[in-house]
Amino acid sequence: MLKMAIIGAGTWGESHASIYAEHPQAECVAICDKNRERADAFAAKHRLAHTYYDYREMLEKCDCDAVAIVTPDFLHTDMAIACAQAGKHILIEKPLATRREDVLAIVDAVEKHGVRAMVDLHNRWNPPFNLVKQMVASGEYGEAKTAYFRLNDALWVATDMLSWTAKSSILWFLGSHSLDTMSWIIGSLPEEVFAYKRTGKLASLGIDTVDAYQTAIRYRSGAIAQMENSWITPNGNSNVNDFKFDLVLDKGKFDIDASSHNLLQLTTENTFYTPDVLVKNSVFGRCNGFAFESIRSFVDKMASGEPFHVSLREAANVSLAILAIMESAESGKPVRTQLIEQ
Repeated sequence: MLKMAIIGAGTWGESHASIYAEHPQAECVAICDKNRERADAFAAKHRLAHTYYDYREMLEKCDCDAVAIVTPDFLHTDMAIACAQAGKHILIEKPLATRREDVLAIVDAVEKHGVRAMVDLHNRWNPPFNLVKQMVASGEYGEAKTAYFRLNDALWVATDMLSWTAKSSILWFLGSHSLDTMSWIIGSLPEEVFAYKRTGKLASLGIDTVDAYQTAIRYRSGAIAQMENSWITPNGNSNVNDFKFDLVLDKGKFDIDASSHNLLQLTTENTFYTPDVLVKNSVFGRCNGFAFESIRSFVDKMASGEPFHVSLREAANVSLAILAIMESAESGKPVRTQLIEQ
């Protein structure tokens, strides 16, 4: 039985707790959050034995095997390093970290202390994307030539859902999924990036962060790609995500529409809506969407000893490539990525 502790009693922490409760090989034993009221309520709801308000105290006192770090992206580093030093395995919500020195420090700590770590880049579990990966990997359709990935969020995500938007970036929030999925399917690493950014909409609302990025990517394999990420899509959009992917190969072409997917549509007198049936839905009260499968997979692979479906160094390179995209958008020049070897 894998004893899990969670740092972060927010919405996604709730998902982690529910999945560990469902999993026959996992048990959630503790929650940690600096907000005492929220931590106490979380522990009561999920009937957890231990509640902590400081993660260092939790690592010192809690008899857990692994820790899920479910905090805003800019807070991952110290927690992840402390977990590694305490001999705790780690599941980290994406991205791994948001500064180059932090990415390298986490990788070093995990490898030095011999713990296992996975970053929750859950779009690899998204059924249409996973199927495309399988089909591309078969070799039947030849080598990837060009790709296009669009993953945008409705405005309310930046204005209402997140309290820390100004401390992050759409590239960390959605671009990490976009870049990881595209690189994984193409089967190559980004070698050079050239990006533009657009600001103004969120700044006018008092949120100091970039509205949108458009990025051109050249892969080591020779494939070229375009990646679009923003969080200023109008709130009237039928789905919170504007989510498209196209891939051209020597002998075929794949097209995915994961937002207006035509599986289910709801029309009323006032709205037209595409309910979520893929990402984080539930069936008979159990977590059923693909965003939950990555968390289950962490427990599965911890139990079996098999490699994670996302390696730590793959996740590290996603963060390092995004930093190159940000540098390019600032400088207006192409930037070669500085990645670590797999």
